[in-house]
Amino acid sequence: MPTTTSAPDNHPRRHTVELGGITKAELRAKLQSAGVQFNPYAIALFDDDRFAVSEIPVSVEVEEVTVASLGLIVGATYDQIVEEAFRRGYALCHRDLGPQLRLQYRDQPEGLIGSPPTKHCAPPGSITIASEPLAHDEVTPRGFYLRKMDGVLWLRGYCCADSHIWSPDDVLVFARDAVLLMDPLPSGVA
Repeated sequence: MPTTTSAPDNHPRRHTVELGGITKAELRAKLQSAGVQFNPYAIALFDDDRFAVSEIPVSVEVEEVTVASLGLIVGATYDQIVEEAFRRGYALCHRDLGPQLRLQYRDQPEGLIGSPPTKHCAPPGSITIASEPLAHDEVTPRGFYLRKMDGVLWLRGYCCADSHIWSPDDVLVFARDAVLLMDPLPSGVA
C-alpha cells in the first residue's frame, strides 16, 4: 500500500509508490488478479515493446497536482504542463508507475457520479500519470490514467494530440525528485 498524505481539503495529494522487482507479465497478472479493469489503450501500452518495468525495486515519492495549481489557470498543452512542473522541481514518472500506483492506491475516490461521459478530455476524478509518451502521434497511447467507477478500479490508457489543451482541473501525478527521472525528457522540453 502506498503511503498517502492528504491536503487540507482531504484530497489525497502525495503517495509513496513501490516500483520494480517484477516482470511486465507479473505486473499485469497482479493487476488482473486484483480485479483491475483495462481499456484497449492500456492493453496496447502493456503490449508495446517500448513499455518496460523498473528492474530494481525503488520507492518513489509522487504528488497529484492540478494543471491550475501549476499556475496554468486557463489550461495548457502537455509539454507546457511538464515544462512548468520541471520549473517547480517535479519530474516525469517511470512508465510503470501508473500500473503500480493502481495496484497500491485502491481507495481512490469515485469520479463524479452521474456526470456525463467525456470525450477528448480527462474524465472527472481521473488521475493521469505524467510520463514520457511512447510516441508523439494521435494513434499510439500516450500513457496511463487511474479511475474508479462504480466501485471498480481502472487502469486506462489515453491518446491525444500534442496540441490538446488540458483543463485547469485535470489532475496529473509527477515524481517529487528530479533524480527519479527514469525516462528521457519529452522532446521540446528542456
